[in-house]
Amino acid sequence: MQRKIFMLAVAVLISSGPAFAQQTQPNQPDPTVHQRRENQQDRIANGVGSGQLTAGETKNIEGREANLNREIKDDRSADNGKLTQQERQQINKQQNNLSHSIYQDKHNANQAHFGNNEVGQRRENQQDRIANGIRNGSMSAGEAARTENREQGINQQVHADRQANGGKLTGQEHRQINREQNGASRQIYRQKHNGR
Repeated sequence: MQRKIFMLAVAVLISSGPAFAQQTQPNQPDPTVHQRRENQQDRIANGVGSGQLTAGETKNIEGREANLNREIKDDRSADNGKLTQQERQQINKQQNNLSHSIYQDKHNANQAHFGNNEVGQRRENQQDRIANGIRNGSMSAGEAARTENREQGINQQVHADRQANGGKLTGQEHRQINREQNGASRQIYRQKHNGR
């Protein structure tokens, strides 16, 4: 009789071992939330690289992505690294909305066109560098949003200067744009190499 009780106790311990092991695992990020963020960053990077996303669209999407990342981080820190079911559902809804926005922005009529000149080529190269930073993870969503904001300001300045001068830039305007692009280039470099 004691042998049967002992064997039954051993069987219960063996069968419940995996349940205890799962409970003692360190807190890991939810793979679906993390993977969706990675996939969306890849989609954004591809849109920037292909010109399907303009600087303004990218800035908007990256800003929303940065806000969502902060919200996820805050939710996890409030609950020992875990997300509640309600938080997961809310994040999933926000990620669905963001995914829809990425799709809409990539497939609308707006495209990044930089022209066939030195200023336009430089802006295009910087967009490629931002896209690569997003793709390989060396730039966070917030960093990309700030950089896109700066790029958008430069683009608007070039557009306004050209409109005022019959489609051309004066020598002084060209030098000013070049200085601003140098600053943006340094910002991209710093953000890609800051280890965040």
